[in-house]
Amino acid sequence: MNKAIIVEGKTDREQLLKVLDEPVEIICTYGTINQTNLERLIDEEKYDEIYVLVDADEPGNKLRRSIKNIFPNARHMYTRRIYREVASTPLEEIYDILKNAHFDVKEIP
Repeated sequence: MNKAIIVEGKTDREQLLKVLDEPVEIICTYGTINQTNLERLIDEEKYDEIYVLVDADEPGNKLRRSIKNIFPNARHMYTRRIYREVASTPLEEIYDILKNAHFDVKEIP
C-alpha cells in the first residue's frame, strides 16, 4: 500500500522520520498553496492513502483547506494547538498521532 503524508517543511518531515517505521512518502509543500502547484506536487493516483499533518496555525489551516478542496479523500491528522508546529511537537505526541492513524511506528526510548 502506497501512503503519503503532506507536511509543510523539511523540519516537519525530519520529525516524522524519527518515528515512522514503514515506507511512507513525505511530501513537503514548502508553502505552496495554489491549486495548480499542489496538483503538480501530489499525484493522487500514485497513492492509496494520502494524509495531511500541518501546523496548527493560520498558514497551516489555509493549506489544510486547500488540500481538502483538491483531495477530499485525504485523511487529516492534527497536532495540538499548544505545540503549534509539527516540528516542535514532542516525539511522543507524533508517535500517538501516527499510531492513531494506523502507521507503523518505532518505539520511543
